[in-house]
Amino acid sequence: MSDTSAPPPAEALAAPAAPAAAASFAASSPATPASGDGRRQDEVVLITGISGSGKSVALHALEDAGYFCVDNLPPELLRDFIKLEHGRFTHRVAAAVDVRTASSLPQLVPLIDELRREGVHVRPIFLDASTDALVRRFSETRRPHPLTSMPAPGAKGGDTSRALIEAIELERDLVSGIREVSTVIDTSQLRPALLRSWVRGLVGARDAKLTLVFESFAFKHGVPLDADYVFDLRVLPNPYYIRELRPLNGRDAPVAAYLEQQPEAAEMLGQIHAFIGRWLPAFQQDQRSYLTVAIGCTGGQHRSVYAVEWLARRFEARCATLIRHRELDARE
Repeated sequence: MSDTSAPPPAEALAAPAAPAAAASFAASSPATPASGDGRRQDEVVLITGISGSGKSVALHALEDAGYFCVDNLPPELLRDFIKLEHGRFTHRVAAAVDVRTASSLPQLVPLIDELRREGVHVRPIFLDASTDALVRRFSETRRPHPLTSMPAPGAKGGDTSRALIEAIELERDLVSGIREVSTVIDTSQLRPALLRSWVRGLVGARDAKLTLVFESFAFKHGVPLDADYVFDLRVLPNPYYIRELRPLNGRDAPVAAYLEQQPEAAEMLGQIHAFIGRWLPAFQQDQRSYLTVAIGCTGGQHRSVYAVEWLARRFEARCATLIRHRELDARE
C-alpha cells in the first residue's frame, strides 16, 4: 500500500458529484434490467434477515417502487411464485423469506444458485441489527419473537418457552447461510425512512456486476454490521476541535481544505485507495454483487465523511459506486 497521492483541492471536493451512481441513494423507481441481447430480464428481490430488523419496511419500500411483493413465502414456493408472476409480465417481484419457515431455509441458497443459472436475476438483501437493538424493538412493540415458542434443546414436557436473546442467537445460526450470499444492511441505527431509501438505492444499482459502497460512521455508535472492510480515521487531526469547522461536515469546502493540508490524511487515504484498488478485481471475479467499505471516525461528521467522498470519486469510473453517510443521513 504505497499510493500516497494527495487528495484533490477543496474546490473539487466541494463540487457535487456528477454521476448519479456516486450520489446518495436515490428514491426513484429503477428500470428492469436487460439481458445481453436487449430483452428484459426477469428479476426477483429476496428480503431476508433477523426478525425485528425491518423486513416489512423494506418490502413496503419495494412495493412503493413498483415491485409485486409477497411476505413470509416458503422457499419451496419461490420458483412457482416467480414463474406465475413473470408469466403475467410482472418482471419485478419481491418476496420476504424468514425464520417463520425455518425448516425450509436450508433449501434457499441452492435454490438461488439454480434460479441464477436459469437466467433469473436474483438479488438477496439481508437485514441485520445488533442484539441490543432487536431486544429494544421487541420490548417496544411487545410482539413475541417467532422462535420463542419453539422447544428449546433439551426441553421436557410443556416447557416451550425460550428467552428472547436465546431466540435471537438461534435465529442468527439458522439464517447464517443466506447471510453469506446476500447484501447485508445493518439497521441498528436506521430510522424506517432511511432504510426505505437505502433499499431503493440497492435495487437501483442492479445493472452493475459489482457495486462499491462507501459508508461513513461514528465509532461511538458502533461499527456497521454490513461492512466488509472497516478503516479507522480517529488517529487523524480532528476538525471538530476548530471552532469554525465544528458545525460543518466533511462535504463542506473548509473542512476539505483543512484535511487536505494534513500529511497524515493524504497518506492514509492513499493507502486505503491502493488497498481497495489492488483487491477490487478479485472481488469482481468472485461474482460479488456488493463490497461495503466502512470509514469511521469519532462522530461520523468530518473525517470519515471527507474520506468517503474522496474515495468514491476515485472509484466511480471503475465500477458503480454508492455513498452512505450513516450519521449525517440519519440526522438529515
